[in-house]
Amino acid sequence: MFALIDGNSFYCSCERAFDPTLRRKALVVLSNNDGCVIARTHEAKDLGVKMGEPWHLVQKRYPAGQLAWRSSNYGLYGDMSRRMFVVLRDLVPSVEPYSIDEMFLDMTGLDDLHSRSVDIRARVLRAAKIPTCVGIGPTKTIAKLANAVAKKDRAGSGVCDLSDVRVREALYQTMAAGEVWGIGGASAAKLERIGVKSIAQFLEVPGPLVRAQLSVVGERVQRELRGDSCLPLSLLPARRKSLAVTRSFGQRVSEWPQMEQALAAYATRAAEKLRGHQLVASAMQVFVMTNRFSKGEPSYANQVTFALRPTNDTFELVAMAVAAGRRLWRDGFRYQKSGVVLIDLVPREECPPDLFAETDGDRAPRIMTALDAVNRRFGRGTLRQASLVQTPAWSMRRANISPSYTTRVGDMLKVRS
Repeated sequence: MFALIDGNSFYCSCERAFDPTLRRKALVVLSNNDGCVIARTHEAKDLGVKMGEPWHLVQKRYPAGQLAWRSSNYGLYGDMSRRMFVVLRDLVPSVEPYSIDEMFLDMTGLDDLHSRSVDIRARVLRAAKIPTCVGIGPTKTIAKLANAVAKKDRAGSGVCDLSDVRVREALYQTMAAGEVWGIGGASAAKLERIGVKSIAQFLEVPGPLVRAQLSVVGERVQRELRGDSCLPLSLLPARRKSLAVTRSFGQRVSEWPQMEQALAAYATRAAEKLRGHQLVASAMQVFVMTNRFSKGEPSYANQVTFALRPTNDTFELVAMAVAAGRRLWRDGFRYQKSGVVLIDLVPREECPPDLFAETDGDRAPRIMTALDAVNRRFGRGTLRQASLVQTPAWSMRRANISPSYTTRVGDMLKVRS
């Protein structure tokens, strides 16, 4: 038996957790460079704000004070997700993170699942300050569907239990097949062409026809909806094959020193992620590009991929990324985006030592461990290479970003007696 717990308007809820003035207000969180709406509270949805709408159009529709907004603060959201995981880990046999705001729970062997889920929601809210909804079912697909039902019922308990086959069959008569996890818009259109609209109708389609229309994935979804679990809980994350840090610039970059700093910053962040996953990279790709849609401006894009001595050392990766970027650089262009992609990743312990390495194989890991420890405690960027400025002109536009309440000491809330 599975449950799926999902943070309601997760990014907005993270903002509200530390700013009581935002509670019960219409609030949206924006994408990189404050471009589009990527999270909305119920109040913002009721105002008519759509997901993905450009912010410069949205803000024109509402007078000042009617709609609050925040720039995205992914460091905060990631740490709040971690807090949710820590709470849930102590309440159920096992937890599988599915996304930053969704986690599958193993409920096998537990009794009174509805009451237990109500208690889980209360504990997450009390400890992590995140309101949630829970869906319960004998398969992941059914649990995901139940979660969607729970979210739609604002006045309900926040829990939907579809473990009873009779309850599921009644619901399947009224829900569209396109609402099922794993059936996207294109798949739903294919089903409609053969007369299938509801989930109940989808379950009546013979398996070979489902496979012919929607491939083996569609056939698996159908089996899951019937209660046949095809997606067991994965307690070990799949090994990453690549890792990318790419950004669109807050303003166009036309001077090499700015691009150099950007690539150094991206390589630094990529190295931190590598070490967090206990991996090393054996190859790197670096790219630069202009905005090909800018009228009247010359367009240019290029990339280079090359092998590395397997490493997760910040200084090595920065040097390689900057050197590659310099080869790609062409004067006379206004660059919109660049990035660093690390590929051919392997666990650090599986990588044999390099007998011909020019750097101290024992000293470098100790330096990186100390670097990461300081930055975890006092905030990312506390220790960094001298060439990296704190707030470069090319950095993302985040005009209204909240403090890093949980990941930077200076931003922690202070309690006065």
